[in-house]
Amino acid sequence: MKQKALFDGWPEKYDQWFTTPIGRLVKMYESELLMDLLRPERGDTILDAGCGTGVFTLDVLERKPRVVAMDISLPMLVRAGKKASERPISFVAGDMMTLPFADETFDKVVSVTALEFIEDGKGALRELFRVTKHRGRIVVATLNRLSPWAARRAAQARTKPDSIFKRAIFRSPEEIAAIAPAAGVVKTAVHFQKDEEPERAERIELEGRARGLETGAFLVAQWKR
Repeated sequence: MKQKALFDGWPEKYDQWFTTPIGRLVKMYESELLMDLLRPERGDTILDAGCGTGVFTLDVLERKPRVVAMDISLPMLVRAGKKASERPISFVAGDMMTLPFADETFDKVVSVTALEFIEDGKGALRELFRVTKHRGRIVVATLNRLSPWAARRAAQARTKPDSIFKRAIFRSPEEIAAIAPAAGVVKTAVHFQKDEEPERAERIELEGRARGLETGAFLVAQWKR
């Protein structure tokens, strides 16, 4: 499976990025926005679809829900499992286009930076809605086409044949809304650039939030079923 092979070599690289000064800041702002829109609670059963190495799964677990973490890549799942030992979590290998769960299984569903690697975004969202309970919550984070980060990644993909972003499909807030089966809320975070000094990046982020800009690199959409 092409997508599976795409991510199998990335667990260590992905985690290392978040240990850099700017990576830690990015992670903080991304997690804040995710948690604000997902609002995991004790007693929830939550699907993390495309969990990767569990970077954001651990943040969800801090709120004490029961989590099912799913990814198409076994190496990603193995790394996530090592981080989340002795937590209320189970791991499943699966594809977002054909989720291996019954209708209305989960109270909430979250998917972080997986949708951009799926051409049929409408079909993927339909599946996420299908497995969410009535009055449940679906939260999807993806890379924003309106952000300079996306432009840089697209340029990188053109010059590096082995770039993970060669197959990425960047979508804007408007495009995400257009493929969703219901009306929702869309917000963005990470308004600064990768090479910014952390202190300046914090000021830029606060300004971007105050102005309600839609150009943040991290696009998060929330729907209620």
